Amino acid sequence: MTIRILGLFLACAVFFSCQDEEAQRRAALRDAQKKEQIFSIINKGWNFTTTGLQPKAQERVTHWAELRLFLNELNQKPKSSMGEFRKKARMLSTKAKELNNNIPIQFNKPEVKARIAVLTTKINSINLFLHLQDIPDQKVIANIAEANEELRGLFLQMNEIVRKSEIPKEQGESDMIRMLDTTRAIPNTPVPPKPTSGSPVRSLPNPTAR
Repeated sequence: MTIRILGLFLACAVFFSCQDEEAQRRAALRDAQKKEQIFSIINKGWNFTTTGLQPKAQERVTHWAELRLFLNELNQKPKSSMGEFRKKARMLSTKAKELNNNIPIQFNKPEVKARIAVLTTKINSINLFLHLQDIPDQKVIANIAEANEELRGLFLQMNEIVRKSEIPKEQGESDMIRMLDTTRAIPNTPVPPKPTSGSPVRSLPNPTAR
């Protein structure tokens, strides 16, 4: 009787063990399929647009190495695995932060820095989402699209700055700018006239004399 009970117990243990292994196998398969689907979605949506600077604006960023390195990173798309996408996102986040370094004088303006700040935020969001345990693929794709919009806005801003700098000043505009420059303003205190030759020089009365 004891042997039968022991055999029944072992049979149940084997049965439930097999069921548990089958459940784990199915869960692992579902997890692998989900990760493969997420990879496929991100791989398809990982497209950055790095064109838009006009030739004259490009000439002025020739020595802006940080921008060039950032755009190069955007153009190099990962292919093999999600780990490669994570590595790329981390590198892009670093390069985006460096865009504030060595900005050409012509583009070192608040409006350009504001565009860079928003672009950096979008890139950081991509990096953050890709490093989550459960990757929100749609949020990654949305931030890629928004990063493209911000990059396009940055290029448009830079093109506009160059365009305005080449508009010839109207006649008298330079004089007006000089007049508005307080550091070069003409003093209001009148300078006493110099006595002309031959005219007698009269001494001023001494106010202390009685």
